[in-house]
Amino acid sequence: MTGTEKKGLLAPMSDVQKAPDFRKLAINKVGVKDISYPIVVMDKNDAFQHTVARVNMYVDLPHHFKGTHMSRFVEILNAHRKEMALDKMEATLQNIKEKLGASSAHLEMEFPYFIEKRAPVSGAVSLMEYTCRFIASLSTDFDFILEIRVPVTSLCPCSKELSRFGAHNQRGIITVQVRYREFVWIEDLVAAIEECGSSPVYSLLKRADEKFVTEQAFENPRFVEDMVREAALRLLKMDNVTWFAVSAENFESIHNHSAYAAIEIDKQKSTKVDNRCG
Repeated sequence: MTGTEKKGLLAPMSDVQKAPDFRKLAINKVGVKDISYPIVVMDKNDAFQHTVARVNMYVDLPHHFKGTHMSRFVEILNAHRKEMALDKMEATLQNIKEKLGASSAHLEMEFPYFIEKRAPVSGAVSLMEYTCRFIASLSTDFDFILEIRVPVTSLCPCSKELSRFGAHNQRGIITVQVRYREFVWIEDLVAAIEECGSSPVYSLLKRADEKFVTEQAFENPRFVEDMVREAALRLLKMDNVTWFAVSAENFESIHNHSAYAAIEIDKQKSTKVDNRCG
């Protein structure tokens, strides 16, 4: 490479992203999506669990800038790679705001989380996977939502009532999102939500276990409406949880559609209403 060529590489380059934009339209979220990255999550039984997340990172963009600097998101992610844990998330968002000159920053991480589970009769041990998501944002205040998707078995109460030879059942997913005052264990939320279906789902079952969970589901029929109400009742009893949204979806075994129900409650607002009425 000649001296002239080297000089050309070192010469200042125009920053196109900072160029003015005259359309006068601010952008709420701009950034990068679906980055695969290792993170560390707190584990109730083993202190920490290493997993791999799909990461989304965004900032707001004022109307007078043409674009944001996409590469800086990955730089920040790499700089924080050893501390991408829940207790470090606010600091990471603050770093994103500062590096990109933004007034708000958003960080989403979806990842598999594994919990050791014993079959109900044989005691056979296996790892059960639960899909979790961290949804965090920082503008003036820090906001964090924990989301967990819990698979369950549900047995149709209507089918049980009408049929002479059993009832149809299906696998469903109960999705819960929570805001909380102090740390909430993923394991505790999973345990509470699994009680809301007709029967839990397991990775490994022996024949005696299959008999048990099938009969358990038959004795505990649940509509999606039942499941979200049961989940809501349990979350209302958790003093640490300040807000929640819970939904249930059954992947119907005799219909070409899913059944769905959802409840959202802000416990702080509900408490204020109850106090006024009292």
